[in-house]
Amino acid sequence: MSFSFLFVEWLGTPLWMWSSFFVLVIAILSFDLGILHRQDKEIGVGESVMLSGLYVTLGLAFGGWVWWYLGSDAGLAYLTGFVVEKTLALDNVFVIALIFSFFAVPPIYQHRVLFWGVLGVLVLRAIMIGVGAMLVAEFAWVLYIFAAFLIITGIKMLIVKEAEPDLSKNVLFRFMRNRFNITDEHHGERFFVKKTNPGTGQASWFITPLFMALVMVEVADVIFALDSVPAIFAITTDPFIVYTSNVFAILGLRALYFALAAMIHRFRYLKPALAIVLIFIGSKIFVADLLGLEKFPAAFSLVITFAIIGAGVVWSLVKTRDQQRQSARPGLQRRTPLAKEQQGNRYDF
Repeated sequence: MSFSFLFVEWLGTPLWMWSSFFVLVIAILSFDLGILHRQDKEIGVGESVMLSGLYVTLGLAFGGWVWWYLGSDAGLAYLTGFVVEKTLALDNVFVIALIFSFFAVPPIYQHRVLFWGVLGVLVLRAIMIGVGAMLVAEFAWVLYIFAAFLIITGIKMLIVKEAEPDLSKNVLFRFMRNRFNITDEHHGERFFVKKTNPGTGQASWFITPLFMALVMVEVADVIFALDSVPAIFAITTDPFIVYTSNVFAILGLRALYFALAAMIHRFRYLKPALAIVLIFIGSKIFVADLLGLEKFPAAFSLVITFAIIGAGVVWSLVKTRDQQRQSARPGLQRRTPLAKEQQGNRYDF
């Protein structure tokens, strides 16, 4: 049997590298769900930190292999993309915590939502990165649009003060509530439940708040990807490096969520650093053109990115060191968000 097809290139990388990466990711997720979290349980901060450390180690080890096999430029691009994606994901943690609080998701089931959320992210990011790669390959000027978008986004983050979103007014939430049967209460780990519809008297399928939370988490990631995907393409246009660095950063995010959700208030001053990182990454392509460089040096890019993020983290920790921990952990508060504002049939959505 011939295995020559494994050496056929897809998006500039041999199929055996793509297939090996996907096998590795499937093995990691299987180990996580099948062994570490076979049963639903609440994940503490200590376990969250250890799991995150494991995922970061795996991500860096893969980056070491990229450096060894594909060269130092590819290795630096992977590491820069990994760090940027990991840092940008901190904003995502805040939104996920807000979603869990809004839907009153019990701590014991939050890992389930995040796990299935990651599977959806792998597919959605693959589609977005694939489309981006084809656009960049076909129209090189698209990179300048990505770069300008990052600069504008970063400037907006610096000058516009964002208010905490009101999920009860979210368009998607209202659409699902008005179009589908939705239960007010949770039903364990189930995303769907069959029960009698008070309106018809017949058995019908209902969506649980757990599935609503999953949908909102997936949509939130798509929104955040509008920043992170152009950011990584501004670092490298190699689809393999773009996708693998994204995936390893996201895999670790799920594990780190439970630790970050308990101390997200300590990083309130990190957003300006994230904005500066976006501006820096977006401006690199223009700076390289002005200096007559083929591309901005990868080593300088990594060092500058680390310096900006490190300064943001240190400044945040220093400014919040005297603040007492919030009385309730973000994302773990209990309330019933699905009750209608006006009295009436609770199932009449």
